[in-house]
Amino acid sequence: MIDLLTMAVATADLPLGITEGGSWFLRNAWLIPLLPALSFVTILFFGKRMPRGGSELGIAVLGIAFILSILTAAAWVDHRDNYHGEEVHASVVAVDHGEAGDHAEAGHGGGHAEPSLAVVSTVTWFQTGGVEFSVGTLVDGPAVMMLLVVTLVSLLVHIYSTEYVHDDRRYTHYFAFLSLFSASMLMLVLSENTLQLLTSWELVGVCSFALIGHWWEEKPNSDAALKAFLTNRVGDMGLIVGVSILFFIVGSALPDRFGSFSIAETNALAAAGMLPHTALLVAACCLMAAVMSKSGQFFLHTWLPDAMAGPTPVSALIHAATMVVAGVFMIARLYGVFFSGLSIGGSSINLMAVVGGVTTLVGASLAFVQRDIKKVLAYSTISQLGYMVMALGVGAWTAAMFHLFTHAFFKACLFLGSGSAAHAVHSFDMKSDMGGLRKVMPHTYKTFVIGSIALAGLPPFAGFWSKDEILAGTGGWGLLGGTGGNGAYTLMLVMGMVTAAMTAAYMTRCVYLTFHGEYRGHGDPHESGPRIIVPLWILASLAMVAGLLNLPSGFQLAPESLQERFGHFVEPVAGYFPTITHATPSWSLAIVSTLVVLAGVAVAGRYYFGRVEAASAAAGQSLTELPDGITTRSALARRGHTLLSNKYYLDHLYTGIIAGGTKGPVAAAAYRVNQNVIDRTVDLAGETAVSAGRFVYDKIDQVVVDGIVNASGRVSSDTGEELRKIQSGRVQDYAAILFAAATVLAGILIVIV
Repeated sequence: MIDLLTMAVATADLPLGITEGGSWFLRNAWLIPLLPALSFVTILFFGKRMPRGGSELGIAVLGIAFILSILTAAAWVDHRDNYHGEEVHASVVAVDHGEAGDHAEAGHGGGHAEPSLAVVSTVTWFQTGGVEFSVGTLVDGPAVMMLLVVTLVSLLVHIYSTEYVHDDRRYTHYFAFLSLFSASMLMLVLSENTLQLLTSWELVGVCSFALIGHWWEEKPNSDAALKAFLTNRVGDMGLIVGVSILFFIVGSALPDRFGSFSIAETNALAAAGMLPHTALLVAACCLMAAVMSKSGQFFLHTWLPDAMAGPTPVSALIHAATMVVAGVFMIARLYGVFFSGLSIGGSSINLMAVVGGVTTLVGASLAFVQRDIKKVLAYSTISQLGYMVMALGVGAWTAAMFHLFTHAFFKACLFLGSGSAAHAVHSFDMKSDMGGLRKVMPHTYKTFVIGSIALAGLPPFAGFWSKDEILAGTGGWGLLGGTGGNGAYTLMLVMGMVTAAMTAAYMTRCVYLTFHGEYRGHGDPHESGPRIIVPLWILASLAMVAGLLNLPSGFQLAPESLQERFGHFVEPVAGYFPTITHATPSWSLAIVSTLVVLAGVAVAGRYYFGRVEAASAAAGQSLTELPDGITTRSALARRGHTLLSNKYYLDHLYTGIIAGGTKGPVAAAAYRVNQNVIDRTVDLAGETAVSAGRFVYDKIDQVVVDGIVNASGRVSSDTGEELRKIQSGRVQDYAAILFAAATVLAGILIVIV
C-alpha cells in the first residue's frame, strides 16, 4: 500500500487543514516570542543602567506579550468558527479514496466539515544539499492556549519576583533569563516544524540550567543545575533520533521530496496510515525518552525535585507553564505520530499510558515523606504530569490539554504560596520552621488552600473538571453506563483513582504542617507584600473558575453554549490531527472519584487534625507526627517509609552505581593511561633529551667545537711567538728587512712588466 501511495497511484488528495490566510494577529504571532527575546538582550546589556535593574522592562514586555496573546486568542475564536477562505496547503500527497474518505467522514480530527484551518507563516531558514528548511509559526487551538498560559504565568512571576529577589546579587541577570525562558517556551509552542521545535526545546533547557543554578556559589545549587541539564540531555538524544527518523520516513512517503520536518505533514501522513508502522513505533519510543526527561516521567524524574534549589518564582514558572509541560505539549503537537505509532486507539495498554500511570503513583507516594514544602509540590507536579501523559496515552487528548491548562494556575498558585510562606520564615522546612502560619498570613493561607483543593480535584474547582475528564477518557468505567473513549484502559483508571486519593491526602498533610498547629520556627513571620499577594489571588481565582471553560456535555446546570468550549476551540479539527473518539460524561464516575478524594482528605485529616493535634496538646508542644506511629510498630511500614525516604533508591542507582561504577573504572583506566602511556611518553622524551644533550656535550661540544677553538688558539699563539722574534728592537734589523722587501718587490715588477 505504501509503495502505491508514494508512486502517486491514487485519486484523491490528503488534506492538511492549514492556510496562510487569517487575521493579522494569527499571521504575525511570531511577534509574541520576539518581544521577550529582545527584552533578554536589552536587560542583559543595559539592565544595570535602568532604574529597577531591568525588571521594569521585563514586566512591560511580558504585559504587551500577554495582551497580544489575548488578541490572538480572540482572532482564533473568530477564525475557528467563521473562516471561509480558500485552503492554501490543500494536500501533501495523493492517497486512496477509501482511506482518505473514511478519515474525512469521521467528522473529527481528519475532515474539514468545520472551518478550522490552522494558520501557517513560514520563511526560508537555510538551504543545504538542495533541501530548503523553513522556520515559521503554526497557530491553532493548542498554540493559542499555550500562548495565554505562558504569558500570563510568566507575567505574574515577573511581578512576584520584584519583591522575592529584590536584594539579589544578580538581580539583572535573573530577569534577563526569565525573559529568555519565556521567549524559548513561546517559540516552542508556535514551532511550525520539528527542527524548530528541537531548537526551542534545547534553549528552554539552557535557560532552566541558568535559573536553577542562579545561586551557583552554593554547591547544592550548581549540582542541581548540572543534574537537570545532564538528565535532560539523556532524553534529548531520543528527541534528536526521533526527529531524524520522522524526517526520512516522511520523505519516503513524498515522491518529490527528500524529507520533511513539517509538523502538519508528518501528522497528516501518520494519521492517514501512509507511514510504516514500525518506523513510527521506533520514532514514538525515541520521542517518549525526551518526554520522560523533560516532563519528569518515571524513571528520569529525579532531576525535578532537586531543581527546587533555584528561586521559588523560577520553580513556579518551570512547573506551571514552561519546561516540564514542554514534553506534554510535544506529544500533543505530534499526536498523529504517537496515536498511530503506539496504536492508542482500540487498545487497553501502551507505553505512554503505562509511563504516565506509573509516574502518577511514584510522584504521589514520594510527596508523602518530604519535609521541604517545595519538594512536596515538585513531586506533586511529577504526579500531575503523569496524569497528563496517561491521558494522552489513552486517547483523551482534550482532557490532557485541559488538565495542563488548569494545572498551570493552581500549581503556580501553590508554588508562589510556598515561596510567600518561606519568605516569611526564611526556610522551606515544614516540620521544623513552619506551622500556625494561617494566623499571621491569612492571604497566603486562603490562596494555598484554594490551590490545594483544586489540585486534589474537588468540585467545583478547576482540577475536578479536568481530572474527571481524564478518568472518563480511560474508557474503563462500566458502572451505570460506559464512558466510551478510544479503548478500555481499566488499569489506567485504577491508577488515576488511587492517585486522586493520595493527592488529597498529601496536600492535607502539607496544609496542616505549614499553616496549622503552633509555629515551630524562629522570628516573627508576617504577611507578604502586595507584589506577592496580588499574583496569588489572581491565580487562586483562576484555579476556582478555569474548569468552567470545559463543562461536560449534557451538564444540566449550564447552557449548551457553555459546554465543552475549551475542546471546541483548542482541539484541532484538521488533517494533521488523528481521528479520536471522545468519552461521554459519567456522573457515577464523577461521584465515585469525588468520594475517593474525600476519603483521602478524611484519612489524612483524621491523622493530622485529630490524632496529631491531640498528641500535641497532651505533650504541650507542636508535633508533626505521632511518636508511636505505624512506622514504629510495623516492620513492613518502616521498610516502606525507608524506601520512600530514599526515593526508591533511584538517585543511589544513578549516582552511586551507574555514575560511581562508571567513574571508578574510567578513572582507573585514565590513571593507567596517564601513568603507562602519557607519563611514560613524557619520561622517555625527557630521557632521550638528556642522552642527546650528554652526547652533544661530550662529543660535539668538548671534542669538536672546543678542539677547533683550542687549536686555533694554539696556532695563533705559536704564530705570535715566531713573529715576536722578528721584533728585536734594533734599527739595523728593520732596515735590512725593508731593503729585502724592496728588492723582492722590484723583482716581481721586473718579471711582470
